[in-house]
Amino acid sequence: MQINLSEQEIVRREKLKELEAMGINPYPAPLFEITHTSTEIKENFSLENKDAFQHISIAGRVMSVRDMGKANFAVLQDSHGRIQVYIKRDEICPGDDKTLYDSLWKKLVDLGDIIGVKGYAFITKTGETSIHVSELTLLTKALHPLPVVKEKDGEVFDAVSDPEFKYRQRYADLIVNPGVRDTFVKITKMKNAIRQFLNERGALEVDTPVLQSIPGGAIARPFITHHNALDMPLYMRIANELYLKRLIVGGFDWVYEFSRNFRNEGMDRTHNPEFTILEFYTAYKDYLWMMNITEEMLEATAIATNGTTNVEVGGKTISFKAPFKRISIFDAIQEHTGIDVCGMDEDQLREVCKQLKLKHDPSMGKGKLIDEIFGEKCEGNYIQPTFIIDYPVEMSPLTKKHRSKPGLVERFELMINGKEIANAYSELNDPIDQRERFEEQVKLMERGDDEAMYIDYDFLRALEYGMPPTAGIGIGIERLAMLLTGQVSIQDVLLFPQMRPEKTVE
Repeated sequence: MQINLSEQEIVRREKLKELEAMGINPYPAPLFEITHTSTEIKENFSLENKDAFQHISIAGRVMSVRDMGKANFAVLQDSHGRIQVYIKRDEICPGDDKTLYDSLWKKLVDLGDIIGVKGYAFITKTGETSIHVSELTLLTKALHPLPVVKEKDGEVFDAVSDPEFKYRQRYADLIVNPGVRDTFVKITKMKNAIRQFLNERGALEVDTPVLQSIPGGAIARPFITHHNALDMPLYMRIANELYLKRLIVGGFDWVYEFSRNFRNEGMDRTHNPEFTILEFYTAYKDYLWMMNITEEMLEATAIATNGTTNVEVGGKTISFKAPFKRISIFDAIQEHTGIDVCGMDEDQLREVCKQLKLKHDPSMGKGKLIDEIFGEKCEGNYIQPTFIIDYPVEMSPLTKKHRSKPGLVERFELMINGKEIANAYSELNDPIDQRERFEEQVKLMERGDDEAMYIDYDFLRALEYGMPPTAGIGIGIERLAMLLTGQVSIQDVLLFPQMRPEKTVE
């Protein structure tokens, strides 16, 4: 394949040849001892403790240079932040031979190159903590120039915002947009806080299969692949629910998994075909307990991530302070449409959809029709955390029937900022009832519903061994991350979101 190079890329390749002609390896062995980080130096150095910073070794990417003739100020960026370095010709090139400084630094080192420097910390006349360089090593020559961003006083104020660049070249986005790095550091804090919360309460983290013979545990369209050795189709998992329930049958009281799931469906600001769900299942609990533990966990996670229960998203302040509001799905629909759909049959619900000018077709049963009404007319109104509870049985094939409300199940969905963040049940553990629910799903599949559930006979067999009363939940990790980092698109909380192939590769 022919590579089309820009003028800058051609110049950099010529510089690469010059370096090699000088006997300088532009990609030396990886060992370079680092003693300090940029943040450690800037936060801890002072004139009173300068003796502790007399022998510094740090590596990073050259982000800017100010040429002052016989000296240069440059900004290095490491994985923690940025720091200024001062390079004086007579100190890194003692004697009369100035070849290294004039040829290497001033002519052959470009923005984006990775260098290692040794020296000592000092404070400039303008009050900026910097490194006085005594030794410089080129560690990596960058052949592709960095995107241009605007900065003032060392802070980026005009970051590269083109989605085509940001999502396709995330590696470069992370280099030039410091706020992007901060977002993903926060996401790691968020996940660690959840793990700590669950582990401290005795939950066990587990792993379950990604390749499954039956795509169970959710209503979604799967990706299909083929296993050559077994000569059989396999499905990328759409959920890990049924495997975690098998573990409850096996005797574990509380299990959880950060599950990478795959759904062959649309893409938008809140959907990516590959995403992460936290699911956990706890024996001898119900959905009421699950609401309490969920709001407690999310409040603790918000504080661990941001130091506060309040977050700013799209100009709105959202509070994760427990307790959260609770309302039934039928009351929510009546509140926002003025229509009481409780007790309606499929034909009546289809008429409501016609009246409200909503999508409906013969493949949609009662569950999907109610879901359509709620999703289009109600969901977006719940900005503050709200538990939508007590769903119709047709919407929830894996959920225990309500203990006091016929026709309903013990289920809730957590809505925040107008989107579903979590889905939870008192889990169905009656194997006969579960078989009948699966059979109803098959009937929907025969009507053309390509998201209906398959019958998982092994799971039914597991239930026949006896599963204790159990509460379970699934939480969309990327959607939660969007809230806790103030992002409005799921692509901004995925390091490498799915994209169409590039038309040309340069």
